[in-house]
Amino acid sequence: MYTRPDRNVLRQRRHLRARRRLAGLVSRPRLSVFRSLKQIYAQVIDDESGRTLASASTLDVEIRQRVAGKKKTEAAAAVGELLAQRAKANGITSVVFDRGGYLYHGRVRALADAARAGGLEF
Repeated sequence: MYTRPDRNVLRQRRHLRARRRLAGLVSRPRLSVFRSLKQIYAQVIDDESGRTLASASTLDVEIRQRVAGKKKTEAAAAVGELLAQRAKANGITSVVFDRGGYLYHGRVRALADAARAGGLEF
């Protein structure tokens, strides 16, 4: 009997496979994306010290009212803009993009494009 593989397990495998090559350094931290069914979260992480340098999500107070009733891709773009502002406030200008095992389209792409427009270099 065929049993369908768990989509999240497959995504985690893809993520771990990519993480073997990706690392966030002090000079160029990692922008990590997590996408749930309703929300999207993004963090700028320094993997050497294990610290989160900046973060944003659709649950943030600054964004929540602005994205209420909008599409999820528009909400992801707002998260990308806010993350770029917070990263630049901490002196971060270039990052390594970690898509988290998700395909680079839809919400993940909208977040990345908005972060680039906000001044982050990938």
